[in-house]
Amino acid sequence: MTNRYSSDVLAGDWRVPQRGRATEAPAELGAVVEEVTADWVGAIVAVDRDLHTLTLEDRRGRRRTFPLGPGFLLEGKPVILSAPLRAGAPAEPTRTASGSVAVPDAPARVARASRIFVEGRHDAELVERVWGDDLRVEGVVVELLEGVDDLEAQLRAFGPGPGRRVGVLVDHLVRGSKESRIAAAVAASPLARHVLVVGHPFIDIWAAVKPDRLGLRSWPDVPRTIEWKKGVCAHLGWPHETQADTARAWKQILSQVRSYDDCEPALLGRVEELIDFVTAEPEVG
Repeated sequence: MTNRYSSDVLAGDWRVPQRGRATEAPAELGAVVEEVTADWVGAIVAVDRDLHTLTLEDRRGRRRTFPLGPGFLLEGKPVILSAPLRAGAPAEPTRTASGSVAVPDAPARVARASRIFVEGRHDAELVERVWGDDLRVEGVVVELLEGVDDLEAQLRAFGPGPGRRVGVLVDHLVRGSKESRIAAAVAASPLARHVLVVGHPFIDIWAAVKPDRLGLRSWPDVPRTIEWKKGVCAHLGWPHETQADTARAWKQILSQVRSYDDCEPALLGRVEELIDFVTAEPEVG
């Protein structure tokens, strides 16, 4: 007869978890880990030391960002992930974030008279993230408009002319929008010879970042009665009551952009068009 009481259930250290206690491990790029609370498995594709986060990409190419620390399994064992130690000087990149051929150690060119105008700070930061190296080599400065309602007046104050061109990037440039009417007015004015206004169709520059970089199928459909950025933050479960909340949200979104491949083609083509326009050689005669 089997003795059902032959083993002592309290024998050994019953406090030790079945998988063992978590150990410290570096978040090495390419390592496949599981985030246990979200049941998300993916390869580590990015680690942000400043934000103390890592980004995982699953087998379908979807990405999601998590805080570094405990809550991960590596090869089936619990680990506490931390940013890996910095290695020696990295190899010089051969391409810029925009996909252009990198020019190592190239000094910034003296700023051209021509400029690129963008609507706000977030637009400028995204342009810098992707095209910053290219713009420095070309000597192109990006300036903030803080809105396009008085675009014609701001352009006249700048004084476009030969060798002093202006490229303008605006949000939500779609048929029937306020922005489309402003762009049409500039195109019909004497300024048009030295000014190019282009835009993307997104209601805000945030949506020019591919949504799957944040683990989304698409950007949420926010009712018109709700400020779009706040609606996005609420959908993602992020704080959204104050301007500081919105700023932190944008920093998290921008952290997912490492190259042109993280942005929508509808933005990429327009910015490249503006760079070509403002760097074209002045017309002779």
